[in-house]
Amino acid sequence: MTVDGVEFRLLGSVGVWDTGRWLGPSTAQQRTVLAMLLLETGRPVAVARLETALWGAEPPESSRNAVQGHISRLRRLLTPFPEVTLVTSGRGYCLTVGRDRIDLHRFRELVREAGGETEPERAAGLLRVGLALWQGAPLADVAGRWLPDVVVPGLEEERLAALERRAVLDLRRERHQEVAAELAALVGENPLRERLVSLLMTALLRCDRRIEALAVFRRVRRRFAEDLGIEPGEELQRLHQAILAGRDEAAEAVTAATGAPGVGAPGVGVPGGEAPGGEAPGGEVAEGGATHAVNGTTALAVTVTAALAVPRHLPPDTELFTAREDELAALDRLTHPAADSSPAAHVMAPCVITGTGGVGKTTLAVHWAHRVRDRFPDGQLYVNLQGFGPAHTARPPAEAVRLFLDALQVPSQLIPTTLEAQVGLYRSLLAERRVLILLDNALDSDQVRPLLPNAPGCLALITSRAELTGLVAAEGVRTLSLGLFSPAHSRALLTRRLGVDKVGAEPRAVDDIVSRCAGLPLALAIVAARAHARPAFPLGTLISGLDEGVGGVDGADDGADDGADGLDGLDVFDGGDAATNMRTVFSWSYRALSPDAARLFRLRGLLPAPEISTAAAASLAGIPVRHAHRLLTELTRANLAAERSPGRYGWHDLLRTYAEELTRLHDSEAERREALHRLLDHYLHSARLGDRLLDLYHRVPLTLAPPRPGVVLARITDRAQSLAWFGREHRTLPAAIRHAADSGFDTHAWQLAGACWGFLSQEGRSDDQAAMHHIALEAAVRLNDRAAEAHARVGLAQALIRLGQDGESESHLREALGLFGGLNDHIGQGLCLIYLSVLHDRHGLYAEGLDLSEQALRLYREAGDRAGEGRVLNNIGWFHAQLGAYEEALRRCEEALAIHRELGDMPGESATLDSMGHIHHLLGQYEEAIAYYRQSLAWRRGGKRALGARTLRRLGEAQLAAGRLREGGDTLRRALDLTAELAPGDADALRARIDGLSDLSPETPETDGAG
Repeated sequence: MTVDGVEFRLLGSVGVWDTGRWLGPSTAQQRTVLAMLLLETGRPVAVARLETALWGAEPPESSRNAVQGHISRLRRLLTPFPEVTLVTSGRGYCLTVGRDRIDLHRFRELVREAGGETEPERAAGLLRVGLALWQGAPLADVAGRWLPDVVVPGLEEERLAALERRAVLDLRRERHQEVAAELAALVGENPLRERLVSLLMTALLRCDRRIEALAVFRRVRRRFAEDLGIEPGEELQRLHQAILAGRDEAAEAVTAATGAPGVGAPGVGVPGGEAPGGEAPGGEVAEGGATHAVNGTTALAVTVTAALAVPRHLPPDTELFTAREDELAALDRLTHPAADSSPAAHVMAPCVITGTGGVGKTTLAVHWAHRVRDRFPDGQLYVNLQGFGPAHTARPPAEAVRLFLDALQVPSQLIPTTLEAQVGLYRSLLAERRVLILLDNALDSDQVRPLLPNAPGCLALITSRAELTGLVAAEGVRTLSLGLFSPAHSRALLTRRLGVDKVGAEPRAVDDIVSRCAGLPLALAIVAARAHARPAFPLGTLISGLDEGVGGVDGADDGADDGADGLDGLDVFDGGDAATNMRTVFSWSYRALSPDAARLFRLRGLLPAPEISTAAAASLAGIPVRHAHRLLTELTRANLAAERSPGRYGWHDLLRTYAEELTRLHDSEAERREALHRLLDHYLHSARLGDRLLDLYHRVPLTLAPPRPGVVLARITDRAQSLAWFGREHRTLPAAIRHAADSGFDTHAWQLAGACWGFLSQEGRSDDQAAMHHIALEAAVRLNDRAAEAHARVGLAQALIRLGQDGESESHLREALGLFGGLNDHIGQGLCLIYLSVLHDRHGLYAEGLDLSEQALRLYREAGDRAGEGRVLNNIGWFHAQLGAYEEALRRCEEALAIHRELGDMPGESATLDSMGHIHHLLGQYEEAIAYYRQSLAWRRGGKRALGARTLRRLGEAQLAAGRLREGGDTLRRALDLTAELAPGDADALRARIDGLSDLSPETPETDGAG
């Protein structure tokens, strides 16, 4: 079908035709620009949107000049046609031409006209003419991925919806053979589109091809199961059952579901919804006995309006909100009509709060929203658009709209398929309502535009680091630029957070803090948080760390501003000058670094951990420790690192993300992987060195590959240094294990967890132990390493025992026992049997526990493992005591004690002393029991370790039995505090024991199992 004169085509190859003759454009990029202008004919299209369509999120520096060149060439192409204008304005470029000269808009007009047609034959003819305009896939030859990925799916949805409507009309006109032939191919291309399938099955049924109709259902059902893991929808299931039963009423319902001859109501079989240009398929909604033709989106809105929820989705307000009186007043004015206008005529224009990261945009928006929520009685919607943050990708508008429709409790079956239709429904639902919409942390204008309401009673409040000038120019959005705090407001924030006395006691230190924080609320909040964490420190000692920058304090800034910027987030954040460009601010310090310091800064982005030691940094860069120390000092002076404690350096999340971006840009993949390998070697070999000084019993027999050249190990020469090193690295090691597993270093992942087991077990860090050994187990399975899997399962099982998850623990122990048996590993088998005996002891199965322990003893002796032999002899003594054989119990424990002292196994000695105290308690020798328990606790540092909590409990029982009732009660309460923290699975029984102290006999001790 051709048009006299100039014609523009989008439904196939994009271009300009004159009386059927193709004129251009000749390049794909020009066709992209032309398509963008034609999709919004008569409306300005911002340069930024054209750049996005051509190059995506990262246009080249020359993009604006390139767009201008494309526009210039399009103007020359269109010069012969006076009915076409292409003009430039402050808001972008606008192409104006009659909509009847654009095939997409002619198609939409024909669909709209068909929707209002009462004669089925005439309606089908209009749809047939419209569908004939399609010359293939829409926008088939444009450049870039934005149009194919974002726009084309919606256009294809419009085509399929029109085809379905025409098929319905043709079925009513008994053109069953033609419909079956056409839909067979379409269903092959769209096998999960249930409406097409139901129409094809109906056509086949009416052609007396019942077996073929059932075969179609079977094929589609199989695709649903394979691709989605679900059954087809209810309509298709009913049709299938009706065909099986030989009934035709379900097929009648398929063709009658549209209600009107010309069109189907959206959400009831035939997809509908507003098209990108504003036209929408029609529909009919019965109201008061009459039938009214309405816009399809409005029909949906009428359907669900009565059941709308009143959402209250604002994040919590902060009690420590400070200053911003002028800004709050400006926001208040948004809801107040002007003096010369009536309240009824007042339209609340959207407002965007802009400002640099850390200035408090979200804090202000949420605080004000809580203050005025009574002005919006129909609800408050909130969404974090994730424009700037650690997720690396902004939330798509389609996802945000769907979140809002879900918040309004729109039934899923009434939600249209396309974004455009969902936006139309969302806006229709807000009509005649008063709702506040808070769009937090927006990336750009295109992300926000679909989420703006068009109802006068609704207000959209937006926060963004970007200025969103496209919204300001095209949508009339107001702006509120959030500046830095004045010195007075900075002091007020510190006073509110720290108190008048603290601030008043050190006025000079406070002045210094205010000056160095430069009025940035986030920086001030960091100092206040440090002061709270170190209440004994003078304020003056806290400001030395301010050079580290800002970031990561809850409640001090907008939601995602507190986190790390994604790699693309730094590109987007450009306030118009260098001082408000985050990457530029960082680059001023980065460019001044020496080459070696710059390299170390970049490589630091490879591990998502909060801080790093000098030795770890040296390993990362493959340099001597002294050189690493000099470079770290240089980074600290450049405000690109902070020495948070002697020899340990931290970066906030934004700097780590910037470093990660730089290393990917400047360092090869091989160099990055080698650096990460060295860093993981540092943690693995250092942990192994420390583990050898901690625990003979939980030591995993690791065979480590030699460290890479350049690796520096931590200086660990005794038990105290080992504990100190593990304590300092307790946040870094889990991150290292996770990152190792995520980066393909599975051997490092499971071995590092194994090297940490002794420390985690002794310190009662059961949650960390479980998490790390879960990762280790997954890594071992990927490696198909049976020994690694077995050790990971035992480490995980022990943690689960302390967490009270006995069933899962036993399952892992049984699996590990089988794996160790297959490897002929007697020590591993013995360890599994010991922990299984602990589970039996917990459930009072003492004879069974003794039998398991005797089996473990034989295995340890066959393996020549004296440490294991000593531990299991202690457990054998324990079980004999539980069974009343006290002399045998003491004999076995004395054998164990001799072995532990021979080996210098302090943990084993402490456990055995605990058992001997328990045996003396059972013998009625309470003072002897108390003495043994106290000897046991001397190593366990007063009960600060996990096993110390158990010994404290037994000490308390012995004190009660000895008549020291008050002392015993206090000891039990101390034990409860530790047990609840370190072994929560045992806390309930102890709590019940304390609650029932008045009812208990002091002669009968409570027990809690083998060690």
